[in-house]
Parts: sequence; C-alpha cells; structure tokens
Amino acid sequence: MGTIGMLLMVVGYIISLVGGIWLLVKAFQESVLWGLGCLFVPFVSLIFVIMHWPKAGKPFLISLGGMVLVFIGIALGAGGA
Repeated sequence: MGTIGMLLMVVGYIISLVGGIWLLVKAFQESVLWGLGCLFVPFVSLIFVIMHWPKAGKPFLISLGGMVLVFIGIALGAGGA
C-alpha cells in the first residue's frame, strides 16, 4: 500500500501544480495586478477564483482534485506503515 500511496501523492502534486500554474496564468491574463497578487499575497487567489469563476473555476477544481489525490495517498501511506 505504501507504493500506491506514494504514487498517488506524486501524481496529485503534479496535477495540483499544473492547476495552480494554470490559475496563475489566468490571473495574469486578467490583469498584472491580479497575477502579482495571486503570486505574493495570501488568499488573493481564492478571491480571484470567487470573483472570476467562469475563467478560474476549471483550474481551481483541477488543483483541488490534485490535492484530494495527495490526501488519499497520505492516508494510504499512513495505513501501510
């Protein structure tokens, strides 16, 4: 189970990273200030997602799905230890 957990964690991190970068690109496409805010100020990304859901919803959900895989991988890895 530990190997499957580790594999899920790695895949989840990659998916979450892709979603996060995609969300950052969408923020910069909206405005340089949105992009810089999302990059450097905590919780601005969440505000951006709420205010621009039609543009930012898909990257946010992909990133969230990746984090779900990470947590499942952690649970499987901890169960195997």
